[in-house]
Amino acid sequence: MTAGMPSFPAYAGQLDRALAFMQEGEHYLIVSHVQPDGDAISSTLVTAWLLAKLGKTFVMMNESAVPLRLGYLQGTSHIQNMNEVPEEIRFDRVIAVDCADYKRIGLISERFAPGCELLNIDHHPTNDHFGTVNLIRADAAATVEILYDLIEHAGISLDVEAGTAVYTGLLTDTGGFRYSSTSPRVMQIASAILMLGVSGHLLAEHLLEKMTKAQLLLLQRGLANLTFSSDNRIAWITVGHADLAATGATSEDLEGLVNYARNVEGVDVGMLFKEAADGCVKVSLRSSGAANVSAIAQTFGGGGHVRAAGCRLDMSMTDAVQQIVQAVSEALKA
Repeated sequence: MTAGMPSFPAYAGQLDRALAFMQEGEHYLIVSHVQPDGDAISSTLVTAWLLAKLGKTFVMMNESAVPLRLGYLQGTSHIQNMNEVPEEIRFDRVIAVDCADYKRIGLISERFAPGCELLNIDHHPTNDHFGTVNLIRADAAATVEILYDLIEHAGISLDVEAGTAVYTGLLTDTGGFRYSSTSPRVMQIASAILMLGVSGHLLAEHLLEKMTKAQLLLLQRGLANLTFSSDNRIAWITVGHADLAATGATSEDLEGLVNYARNVEGVDVGMLFKEAADGCVKVSLRSSGAANVSAIAQTFGGGGHVRAAGCRLDMSMTDAVQQIVQAVSEALKA
């Protein structure tokens, strides 16, 4: 294995089986999770790039739209919405990237042929190994990091197109290389990509600094209802569907809002409660490490990482806040 790549035998075997899965077939469906983020879209594109290098054909599909801010990535215009593909088409070889569990694939799973072969590539510790073949590294900062390992394992040289996508996934999932997941391996990969000529500073400015007016107005509303627990160890922001309508914001504009709750000095867990159009509540949780928010999210049908997780609750905003805050409070006391 290449220097710097994790060398434990089980992972080497996973890389072998994943590469064999890509080499054995001819046509693939590539999917990521619903409401895709930077890592999900980047992983979709990098997987497509690798398949093309292997001489394979593919369809990229998602139930949700590609975030507008990721439109600079080459190939995003070819990621189809499932409604653009005839319903009768079924795929017998599928690659799912950055999906912590099978349900995160969403309605696209209806397009899988009965008994389809599925390669599951992911970095979430809550992943339930739902694939026929699984390539899982829970210590990876992002799914693109695993794909980088796979590309190296295949003996293929990265180019600027794929490098930009890998860098995007790493940048967004590590919070600009600030989270604890920013390992020496992550920085080694980032350095190699910068040497290809990828403009990391421009990507950071675009993805981490720029803000739409709608996003700023939504932030203004969110901070107006920032709430703290009695001991100030928990903080949360609520955003109603009416807030999105009033500001002209979209769900994409919510990204990063949870950090304003988490980043307050003394706060161990910050949360964002988002009311969806269908009335359910989506919850994002961020932790300093004092509580395992992935375990909390799992009890509500969600999942994620120790420090970053989420879940979806079919209840009112009031009930969702009460139940999650109570669960977090109990976890902090444990």
